[in-house]
Amino acid sequence: MSRRLYAWISSAGRRTAGVAVLAAAVSCSGSTGAPAPTKPADQTPPISSVVSADILAREPVANTAQVKHILISWSDLAEAFGGHLDPRAAKRSKGDAEAEVRSLVKQLQGGADFDTLMKAHSEDLGSASSGRAFTVTPDAQLVIEFRQLSLRLSPGEFGVIQSDFGFHIIKRVT
Repeated sequence: MSRRLYAWISSAGRRTAGVAVLAAAVSCSGSTGAPAPTKPADQTPPISSVVSADILAREPVANTAQVKHILISWSDLAEAFGGHLDPRAAKRSKGDAEAEVRSLVKQLQGGADFDTLMKAHSEDLGSASSGRAFTVTPDAQLVIEFRQLSLRLSPGEFGVIQSDFGFHIIKRVT
């Protein structure tokens, strides 16, 4: 797991559990240069129906995007968090996570404020508490699924992607 993390230091110079979770959620192969482990084809989990397949089918619309995200995870993914799985996720199945994502997407479609939902529901405590946006580029040290969706979103648009860390509801802010 340590190969998949890169050091993420808060502006105050101290590392918080929430920031560590963010680093895990958005890291890719880490700074060791070693390739990320791959899963055999027969072990690849099926794509969830909550994933924004229509957006993923598009060509990228930007080389740089500023995005915010809401992370919703579940108990089977605990290993990916290196002991820092959010207590809400520890009690949740994948099906429960999908239901939570559907509820949040419905609220967003109804006009709910993304930042308010992010603060209340995201299991990435670092970005949930700070409300800050992340810069996404094709070579950013973020999980590939996060990059792929982020660069296909139009400003103001949101979508859902699944990674090894859970579901990310991502909104492009610029």
